[in-house]
Amino acid sequence: MPPGQKKGRPSRPQHGRGRPHRPETPAPDRTAPELGPDGLPQVSLVRRGVDRWQAGHPWIYRADLNGDPGLAGGEIVRVTDGRGWFLGKAFYSKHSKIALRWLSYEDVAVDTDFFRQRLAAADAMRRKALPGETTYRLVHGEADQLPGLVVDRYGDYLSAQFLVPAMESRKELIADLLSELFKPRGIVNRSDVGVRNLEGLLPEKGLLRGELPGPVSFDEGLVRMRADLLEGQKTGAFLDQRENHVMASQYASGEALDCFSYVGGFALQLAARAQRVTAVEISDAAAAQLRENAAANRLTNLDVVVANAFDYLRDSLDEGKRFDTIVLDPPSFAKNKDAVAAAIRGYKEINLRAMQLLRPGGYLISASCTYHVDEQAFEDMLASAAADARRRVQIIERRGAGKDHPVLLNLRETRYLKCFVLRVL
Repeated sequence: MPPGQKKGRPSRPQHGRGRPHRPETPAPDRTAPELGPDGLPQVSLVRRGVDRWQAGHPWIYRADLNGDPGLAGGEIVRVTDGRGWFLGKAFYSKHSKIALRWLSYEDVAVDTDFFRQRLAAADAMRRKALPGETTYRLVHGEADQLPGLVVDRYGDYLSAQFLVPAMESRKELIADLLSELFKPRGIVNRSDVGVRNLEGLLPEKGLLRGELPGPVSFDEGLVRMRADLLEGQKTGAFLDQRENHVMASQYASGEALDCFSYVGGFALQLAARAQRVTAVEISDAAAAQLRENAAANRLTNLDVVVANAFDYLRDSLDEGKRFDTIVLDPPSFAKNKDAVAAAIRGYKEINLRAMQLLRPGGYLISASCTYHVDEQAFEDMLASAAADARRRVQIIERRGAGKDHPVLLNLRETRYLKCFVLRVL
């Protein structure tokens, strides 16, 4: 008997170098699901899927399943290799290319206590990383071992997104647990996002629990912000940039420019320190909210311009304007890999013009939330823009999302936000 092999139990195959590759024959599609010993549906993986699972990636694609398991979607399933060896438990999606989303390597019950413990653990990390803070991302999907769930906390109010069928079907359970653990005055459902279409779900939004009297207020560094949890972008505000918003104030001086301002996350921080700030925002509604936020903070040195940021940067250069601090925080320029080349061109155009508009020694804070453009590609773009602008540029800081948006080590998609602080010489 080979060393390490237990009697009566088949040994795990070794796929080392030099062994001939024998293509697997996928199992036939099933019309009724196979059930495991605990009664849960059982889904098996081909070798490529097993390798991906064991490498720690929390997503398994449909092509890595050993045939169609014959499920409706939204189930909790047992995951096995082709011989039936248990690998863990996962959420199953029928319509998405991502068929499985990891829940556990262990054969544990995925019940109410399971979700309660995961929610409590997510909050415990935030309380340690952000002591005393009451506005933060409470749950960051896969990074908090709760795939398909996003929850943001705004003081006494929670705003949630249910992004996959398994979480959608447990929406009431999650709302009950959030009420039990955090005692919020209201829970808002902001599942009005296009990604649900990929899962066979329709976008939706509304009040899940309690009440929501109107926009909520919260402190952010030097200023007081307001967020409309029902109508604002994302879950109401861009919490992933909160730490970067606060950081921006330390680089603000003289005349500052904030492009793609939305409701003023960066612009208000700049205005607390700079002599004069121009905020450029294309949305009339967002611009109006920005003005209200400025007035609420008694910031009279902030001018809001409703315009296309690309046009404003070009026109400012033609007019000979100059600035001491510029912030670029545009929306995502690429929703898929096919759009990356165009996105890079867009990023280069605005960054090149910003570098040309800065006075010597001025600071550029440049961000990208396009996860298809990784940090190295973004830095390469900045280097190309600096060369074309004929400016020497220092990198002062490389930043990302805040500590409440943890990055899962084996899931690059959770590291989507890049934020560079540059000094243009």
